[in-house]
Amino acid sequence: MNKQEQVLLYGFLDEDKTEKIAKILHRLNIRTRVLPEEAWCQKVGFLLGMKGFKEAAFEDDGFVFPHEVMVMQNIRHKRLDQVLMALKEGGVPHIKFKSVVTPFNTLWTLRRLCETMQKEHAAMLEQEEKE
Repeated sequence: MNKQEQVLLYGFLDEDKTEKIAKILHRLNIRTRVLPEEAWCQKVGFLLGMKGFKEAAFEDDGFVFPHEVMVMQNIRHKRLDQVLMALKEGGVPHIKFKSVVTPFNTLWTLRRLCETMQKEHAAMLEQEEKE
């Protein structure tokens, strides 16, 4: 039996875009959850509803991540390609920050995941400029 596929959406301010993504994912039988702005302080495992994770106390330190983030659980390989193609064909504008859930990043806060993706993206752009 396949594990439930799930996508977390964070930082999506355009309701039409969010709704379009949710409809496409629903057609693919993928559970979708739109996270609230303050979710950044929670561990990814908690946000996914995984066992053994408890809600962390919210401490507002002014953190803001100004990008849309898509976190995909149990979506890999050809299925990942299929999901990304369905979003593209459905007219969803490019989402720059996407991550697949790993045993490691479930232990991270959403903030750490966002910051790591941002660093990796910046390093990738820098590498492309050198080539």
